[in-house]
Amino acid sequence: MSATHDARPLAAPGHMGVDYEMRIDFDRLRSYRLQRAKESLSASGCGAFLLFDFYNIRYVTQTWIGGALGDKMTRYALLTDPGEPMLWDFGSAARHHRLYSPWLEPENCHAGMLGLRGAIAPSAGLMESAVRQIKGLLTDAGVADSPVGVDIVEPAFLFEMQRQGLTVVDAQQFMLDARVIKNQDEIILLNQAAAMVDGVYQDIVEALRPGIRENEIVALASKRLYEMGSDQVEAINAVSGERCNPHPHNFSDRLIRPGDQAFFDIIHSYNGYRTCYYRTFSVGSATASQRDAYTKAREWMDVAIAAVKPGVGTDEIAALWPAATEFGFATEMDAFGLQFGHGLGLGLHERPIISRLNSMTEPIELQAGMVFALETYCPASDGFSAARLEEEIVVTESGPRLLTLFPAQDLIVTNPF
Repeated sequence: MSATHDARPLAAPGHMGVDYEMRIDFDRLRSYRLQRAKESLSASGCGAFLLFDFYNIRYVTQTWIGGALGDKMTRYALLTDPGEPMLWDFGSAARHHRLYSPWLEPENCHAGMLGLRGAIAPSAGLMESAVRQIKGLLTDAGVADSPVGVDIVEPAFLFEMQRQGLTVVDAQQFMLDARVIKNQDEIILLNQAAAMVDGVYQDIVEALRPGIRENEIVALASKRLYEMGSDQVEAINAVSGERCNPHPHNFSDRLIRPGDQAFFDIIHSYNGYRTCYYRTFSVGSATASQRDAYTKAREWMDVAIAAVKPGVGTDEIAALWPAATEFGFATEMDAFGLQFGHGLGLGLHERPIISRLNSMTEPIELQAGMVFALETYCPASDGFSAARLEEEIVVTESGPRLLTLFPAQDLIVTNPF
């Protein structure tokens, strides 16, 4: 019997478009994302979405500029339905979009500036004039009397919208709903991003020996990712030895020593689509305590993965993991992010968020097309080592499919003595 389509590996076809295979269809991807956003707008009761969140702007306008401007609150987009997206971008970027982003109407690409998180004071009038322009566009679209959905906003801009008579509501919930189901192109991009990290972990295994520093591993991983085509290395956790417990969620210049347990999280994006991908190793040798911690973290991971299918609630997944008090923490808030799941896409933490902190009171039903990461963490009995694992999963009608393929069923000892 021939293998079914579902039995084939998920595609990670490479970075180039070619004439002999169907790979990423970026026109299909752009159309899908805009349609999902418009459907969410239609269901929201809003007359328009005004978007400042970099990931929402990319989802709606299919544009991106340097990450250094991502937290400056100066780019924004306006979406009405019917109507095409309008974009205000940083200076000359608007002209670049008019030249190279033909899916946008040229007249809808504007230069814009609001204040760079207060560096230009609101008294300069930039926010006042921007709101006045937006209000005029809403009037032209016939939706000036309807609420405006805003995802994230500076207080001064919010106050100006209210001063000019606009009713502001939360659009972030609606946009996250739009982004939660990935199409085939998004899944391929997520898988390609994960495949790049597969290769980086091979490099880390070969380099991880006594005398190398945590920050050197971060440098190695960042270099390899950019060489392979990453467009942003957002963060890399490198945690070893006595730093493993409690988990500090960072990296340092600590020297790796013989017998250390060490774990890493590689967070980067390829064409905007992100990874969150932990692996744990022991350096040279492993103790019984370290192996036991790894075995427990793996068991907690495997039981959660086995439960993933459409219709399952996120509370059912979270219930399979130990309570905070069972692994050394006083409350679920104290332990948040250790036994944890989170959606992946253009953003690092999308829906669904899976944990005992929130999922027991407001569960979300898993659906085919969701992509999320599951994370487990187990402190070792020695009091300082710990095991950390993470797998990225696509929910399909036939169950879970893994994107993260670097071996992790058993603890790997690097460069054994």
